[in-house]
Amino acid sequence: MWQPLIGEYAGRVWQALKEKSPQNPAALEKATSLKEQWLYLALGWLAREDKVAFEVKGKIVMVSLK
Repeated sequence: MWQPLIGEYAGRVWQALKEKSPQNPAALEKATSLKEQWLYLALGWLAREDKVAFEVKGKIVMVSLK
């Protein structure tokens, strides 16, 4: 199943945000080496667990740890 894989990717995103926060999705893709679709699944996982916050700055969404 995909769940363990998404959880692993969520861990990568969390670690990247722990090292530098906030970041935009493009920077997170680079920092985690995840493809866009996997990055957004991981962000959804973290959002569901209330681990991340999103802030819109102009046309850019910034993500940070809560």
